[in-house]
Amino acid sequence: MEEQENIQKRLAFFQSFTGKEVTDSPSHFMNWLKPVVIEAEKGSLHCSYVVRKEMTNPHGILHGGITAGIIDDLIGATVYTLGLSQAYTTVNNYIDYFAPANEGDTITAKTTIIKQGRAIINLQCEIYLPHKSRLIAKGYSNMLRLS
Repeated sequence: MEEQENIQKRLAFFQSFTGKEVTDSPSHFMNWLKPVVIEAEKGSLHCSYVVRKEMTNPHGILHGGITAGIIDDLIGATVYTLGLSQAYTTVNNYIDYFAPANEGDTITAKTTIIKQGRAIINLQCEIYLPHKSRLIAKGYSNMLRLS
């Protein structure tokens, strides 16, 4: 019962930002990234981000480290939506980069759970550049239960 209440509470948090920028996430990095929630469901988040100057490399394109950060942060938030009482941490990230995004572009990121085990949850996150219908990166991560 407690898990179900946690799920509803945590989903309500993200759903309250549908169409709006997340401003008071427990993740300070998420607050810096400034995602706008498109859709939030148990085990899946879909957000958009505007590529700001401080997110770019010297060539003016989205820095790979920021792309990795978006993937890691959104995957962590997705595990949060499961309402689990245990804490989880990232044990690995595997990311393929396919195409660039430029300063001022709006990108979207969507997570899904591949497999949820007792100790490890495997997830993926795809990042798109919608105005070009282009997949720019795809990441996989394993999250390990800490307790």
